[in-house]
Amino acid sequence: MSALANPLSLFDIGGKVAIVTGASGAFGAVAAQVLAGAGAKLALVAGNAKALAETAEACGEAEVLTINARPADETACDKIVADTVARFGRVDILVVASGKNDVAKITEMAPARFLDVMDANVTQSWLMARAASKQMLAQGEGGKVVLMSSARGLLGHPAGYTAYCASKSAVDGITKALGCELGPTGITVNAIAPTVFRSPLTAWMFEDTENAQTVRKGFLARVPKGRLGEPEDLAGPLLFLASRASDFYTGHILYADGGYTAG
Repeated sequence: MSALANPLSLFDIGGKVAIVTGASGAFGAVAAQVLAGAGAKLALVAGNAKALAETAEACGEAEVLTINARPADETACDKIVADTVARFGRVDILVVASGKNDVAKITEMAPARFLDVMDANVTQSWLMARAASKQMLAQGEGGKVVLMSSARGLLGHPAGYTAYCASKSAVDGITKALGCELGPTGITVNAIAPTVFRSPLTAWMFEDTENAQTVRKGFLARVPKGRLGEPEDLAGPLLFLASRASDFYTGHILYADGGYTAG
């Protein structure tokens, strides 16, 4: 049956093997549950063992391998892929959800802090994409790489975001360059770029305090949808980019932002 007659088959990732780094974080936990719910086998990677175990438990009956590690260098990234292959035999999907932010005005930020953000968000994304794509190329059947960007990769921010904005702009560059480089092989490379969505770090913005309401009002004036993001708003884009539905999309930055970057 053709995809036009059975369009939902385009989103079928049942039995696919996915690596999710940063699986204990806000987006990583969402990614893990979405991919698990869609029938994928998961290698969940995070440095926080307790939170990693909680994410694995939230994946229900899915087949899960937990890897208590960080994609800190070439050796670590290659081992993450090797451990996944040892358990599941292959890698079909990579979701890089690991990363960090460090907010400070440029005159108050030591160079080491700037470089730390760049390493976590840029270098580690590149290293994981490198390790996973080598395996995907060896398999010869294509694959899906999904990186984590941000609306701040496109837009600046006045409150000490030089490191974060620069790092996410670089992730966008990696996405576009790898999309071009790997496109002919059947491996697609795309990124999801959200604006503010509900997570432990942003929970205060959803509260009814006077400060939260003031900040939220100013922010929402730029959001056509008129609300902040919810975890479910990341589920659809992720499943699309991880599945056959996005086979003709590569080097693309998908803004999950309620229209924030459009205006």
